[in-house]
Amino acid sequence: MDKQRDFVLRTIEERGIKFVRLWFTDVVGTLKSVAIAPAEVEGAFNEGLGFDGSAIEGLTRSYEADVLAHPDPTTFQILPWRGEIDPTARMFCDIMTPDGQPAVADPRNVLKRTLAKAADRGFTFYTHPEIEFYLLKSSKVKNGAPEPVDSAGYFDNVPGGTAHDFRRRSVRMLEDLGISVEFSHHEAGPGQNEIDLRYADALTTADNIMTFRTVIKEVAIEQGVYATFMPKPLSGHPGSGMHTHMSLFEGDVNAFFDGGNQYQLSKIGRQFVAGLLRHAPEITAVTNQFVNSYKRLWGGDEAPSFVTWGHNNRSALVRVPLYKPNKGQSSRVEYRAIDSAANPYLAYSLLLAAGLKGIEEEYELPPEAEDNVWTLTDAERRALGYNQLPASLDHALSLMEDSELVAETLGEQVFNYVLLNKRRDWREYRAQVTPYELESNLEIL
Repeated sequence: MDKQRDFVLRTIEERGIKFVRLWFTDVVGTLKSVAIAPAEVEGAFNEGLGFDGSAIEGLTRSYEADVLAHPDPTTFQILPWRGEIDPTARMFCDIMTPDGQPAVADPRNVLKRTLAKAADRGFTFYTHPEIEFYLLKSSKVKNGAPEPVDSAGYFDNVPGGTAHDFRRRSVRMLEDLGISVEFSHHEAGPGQNEIDLRYADALTTADNIMTFRTVIKEVAIEQGVYATFMPKPLSGHPGSGMHTHMSLFEGDVNAFFDGGNQYQLSKIGRQFVAGLLRHAPEITAVTNQFVNSYKRLWGGDEAPSFVTWGHNNRSALVRVPLYKPNKGQSSRVEYRAIDSAANPYLAYSLLLAAGLKGIEEEYELPPEAEDNVWTLTDAERRALGYNQLPASLDHALSLMEDSELVAETLGEQVFNYVLLNKRRDWREYRAQVTPYELESNLEIL
């Protein structure tokens, strides 16, 4: 860590960095930023930067307001959109109390705690997100609805026109920030795009997702359009999910791989999936935290609504892909409910905790869903034993309220904040959600 700090301080001097932004998130997943002068960076490394945590959504209570932001030097990157004039860098921070303890409501710390529990069992948790978003012509609505930048569809090539080369510009900027991109393409909805980040450990991935959202917003501003990660901005068109591929490694060995099992999924992998399925309903209030999220989950277009798993079944909640047979390092499972507006630190904490619970308790994996779950009748789904995901945020919160797993993973303060704040005042809640959640779109299903 000392070498990393020295590298940061040397780079700031050599590159003429004028401002260093310290980044962290609130409980909702909104990125927070405070800029410090280069001369203050060494002090921030040694002592942290003090601020009033009670002013940050869900971070601390008013009687324990003082907290310290400690920058993580391993996350240092120069922000490419700031240009060569007064260049600016950023670092993610861990939020600490004045006595040197991690702040219990810091989402990054919540994920670190869960990763530490996995590490105690010999596991490293890797994730690979497929992030969808919409590009709109403006932040204003036209005829009562958002106006997408194009009318293209899945994998379509869109030459010229509004937001031309948007993905290429975004990918270049992400890679300048040290974030590797696997591929990018136009998604099924008009103006909808997807960019997939490469596999990384879950903490790095969560940091990368927060940076990704900022990059997309910055490129959109640069090109005179508007980007939104709202789960369902357009009625009648697909919502924006963040399908996440996951795997556990024991050292250099993929714990999900067993060449002799069905789909080459090991016993540990099957128990992990069983944990995801059993606990999916109670974690949905975090993986899908907005009222609008349930418009996506229950709006068709391959969004999962029922607690099922399958191989190459895109109607299932958990999918077991087999892209590279007999290549053990590529074994993974895909969780398809999480949406692009989730707080990645909290969402990944709960997905990991659910999977670990399945391993610890040796959950049995139920039978595979072999049909399109959406086309089955209610009677057929009941006969097959398919439970459903919550139909609304209110429903999801009621399931979360009784969940020991969620309470233990998030910690009392975050758990109570998520539960009580979202129930306490719907008017206040609606002020927090992303744009385009029109009154008709906010009705609970």
